Amino acid sequence: MASDNTKNLLGAKGTVARAANQAVGQIGVDLQLTNLTFGETLVLKDLRLSLRPGKITCLLGPSGVGKSSILKIIAGFIPLPDGSSLISSDNAALSDRISFMDQKDLLLPWASVIENVVIGARLRGETPDFDHAREILEHVGLADRETARPDTLSGGMRQRVALARTLMDNCPIVLMDEPFSALDAITKFRLQGLAADLLRERTVLLITHDPMEALRLGNIIYVLSGTPVALSSEIIPDGAIPRDPANDVLKHQYSEIMHQLALTEGAGV
Repeated sequence: MASDNTKNLLGAKGTVARAANQAVGQIGVDLQLTNLTFGETLVLKDLRLSLRPGKITCLLGPSGVGKSSILKIIAGFIPLPDGSSLISSDNAALSDRISFMDQKDLLLPWASVIENVVIGARLRGETPDFDHAREILEHVGLADRETARPDTLSGGMRQRVALARTLMDNCPIVLMDEPFSALDAITKFRLQGLAADLLRERTVLLITHDPMEALRLGNIIYVLSGTPVALSSEIIPDGAIPRDPANDVLKHQYSEIMHQLALTEGAGV
């Protein structure tokens, strides 16, 4: 159960967060990969992944099966493989409508919290909207730390700044590469709930190796497993997110997902 402080934090930010989500609109993304190789090794082939508009899609799998590469291909950090691979959406380019949140917070150590939040505008040559940045910092519980430097913050606070920076870009598509994996269990639990609320109605792809994280946050879950690696059929947990990990149905689905992950040769090595 969330603490009173967490409940207050979640309740205080609702109006602006909803307005921001309504402003970005919702778009879907379809990815078709004919193959993905690491050096001379074929990792997977004939993958088709659909991100539904306004939903959180979670992609699970052990290390080395291409999860992060898939994310970076959609982000445009890695070029599409040769052949008939393609990314399709609506008729507009995706490049300026995607926010990326990494496992590492990637904060600029010399910049204040608020300057880190508005760095996207700075890089685009735009005038930062500091009022909006302060609103977002209030939503993530850091209104009193806007002038602080990253080295004075805890790991959880730093990830909240990274989440605020992601929201500041106000993009309809958010790609997240295991953003909570380095946090302790309690901090992770609280940030998962915060992210679920703030990212509501955006099209999100969350890469994770944690089945319970996927079950808490995902509207749709896919598992990469097997030898050779293949994408599972979709898993759609019941209930509104963030879900209660103590739920018996989620515990059963957790066991099923762990069984699928265990099918991958060398999983966990």
